[in-house]
Order: sequence, then C-alpha cells, then structure tokens
Amino acid sequence: MERLEYNGYSGSIEYSKADNCFFGKVLGLGKETRITYEGETASELYEDFKGSIDFYLEFCKEKGIKPKKPYSGILNIRIPSEIHRKIAMLAKDKQVSINSIICDSLERRLQEA
Repeated sequence: MERLEYNGYSGSIEYSKADNCFFGKVLGLGKETRITYEGETASELYEDFKGSIDFYLEFCKEKGIKPKKPYSGILNIRIPSEIHRKIAMLAKDKQVSINSIICDSLERRLQEA
C-alpha cells in the first residue's frame, strides 16, 4: 500500500470516484487528533498533506501544545502465558528487559518482510 511521508508523519492515499479527487488522513495519531488533506492530482494531494502537517505543528506551537507524534511506542498485546514465560526466562538469562527481547524480535521480523 502506498503512503505519503513527511516530517515523521505517514498518510493514507484514497480516491473518491464521486468527487473525482484524492484524499487521506495522517495515520497513527489516535482518535482525538485528525489531520486530513485532499487534492485533484497526486502533486496537489502531497502538497496539501505537507501543508496540513505544517499547519498542525504551527497551531500546536502557537497554543503551547505538544504535538502528537504518530504511534506512541506503547503497544499492549495479548499473548499466551507460555510464550510470556519463555520471553521472561530468555530476558532473565540474557540480563535484558522483556521489552528488549520483544523489540529485537520484531525488528528482525520486519527486516525479513
């Protein structure tokens, strides 16, 4: 799937046949923050994407608000207790955190993809 990228933010690319235009939203900001953009061409879409992010960052600066970064880095997962135990034992044996074991495993998997 194609995405737009700018200043650490990623955005979707969608097309409305009814409106004959491209549109999208910035991904990973949570439900309370929504940044959208549109354009009749791919170039217009990208320019509006960048402009929307710049506007959001400037708005936050003016209001003294810390801008939301996409994907907080906090991820709650549910795994079988036996896998949890194995991860905990491996982390203890290697004298690292469970988080470190999981991050390393995910990073390796993403490199393979």
